[in-house]
Amino acid sequence: MRRRFVFTIFLAGVCLLIGLAAGIFVGIKRGVPFVTEREQWTIAIYRGDSPLDFPASKNKRWPVLKAEDVTDRNAKFVADPFLIQDASTWYLFFEVYDNDTQQGDLAVATSKNTRSWKYQQVIIDEPFHLSYPYVFKSGDDYYLIPESFEANSIRLYRATNFPYEWEFVETLVDGKDYVDPSIAFFDGRWWLYSATTSNDTLHLFYADDLLGPWQEHPDSPIVENNTHKARSSGRVTVYEDQLYRFTMDVSPDFGTHQVWAYRVTDISPTTYAEERVGDDPIIKPDGSGWNGQAMHQLDPHELEPGKWIASVDGFGKYLVFGLQY
Repeated sequence: MRRRFVFTIFLAGVCLLIGLAAGIFVGIKRGVPFVTEREQWTIAIYRGDSPLDFPASKNKRWPVLKAEDVTDRNAKFVADPFLIQDASTWYLFFEVYDNDTQQGDLAVATSKNTRSWKYQQVIIDEPFHLSYPYVFKSGDDYYLIPESFEANSIRLYRATNFPYEWEFVETLVDGKDYVDPSIAFFDGRWWLYSATTSNDTLHLFYADDLLGPWQEHPDSPIVENNTHKARSSGRVTVYEDQLYRFTMDVSPDFGTHQVWAYRVTDISPTTYAEERVGDDPIIKPDGSGWNGQAMHQLDPHELEPGKWIASVDGFGKYLVFGLQY
């Protein structure tokens, strides 16, 4: 019986290899390669010792999510990832750029171990472009603030059936082409950072309640004429009782995207100050591979003391296996 079982497994393996070889042969005959190289934005999970330390030497890995994983859209790329954990499941929210509509929609993937991810579905599709799905929890509810610059507003959504169904709650701030709005609750207040499409100006708002009223800080814009640090690039994070914000360096004289961290040293309804952390970016392009040319997103989460993960994205080249007709 045991020999028959082993022989059956062996035979199945041989058949699988023959089928795979036949598929590759047919693809080659038709001029379709089995392994292709793509260049676009993809998503990965980094690991580090703190939200300020994700060394490249520990994070030489392929992306966990790419356009080919999307099943309900003709996806050009995936980007702007945000993480959140509910019970034993991790949820990854991100932008899917739809080739057919030429705009971004918001989607979700799930994981039990943060290493392997399963794409689920698009969760929010508006008649205008959406990206940067900044997801967070307040009280018993899950909320999401996306980038919606085409609507000239910062919009708040609430989950009615987490993580798949969301309802628009209200506009928090309007009147400008705001990009990458990033929110945090700190020192008894809500704080909301947002750049504009110029990428060189950063506005700051505050409110006592999530639903407002929201007021612009008297020092706002807190960044002007600086493309190195105006645009947010991930979750505003409280670490060791201090507030940190991550910034996307999109300066044309640098030529690529990388992410810096800034420590907020003073924040109140009347004052604001911050300082850059270190002389090196927190994450930057590797020079080759899936993140060889650019990185512009970091969403750190603490697993346990001294152990952190972060969702990141990168632009570069990666391999796709299978016949791509």
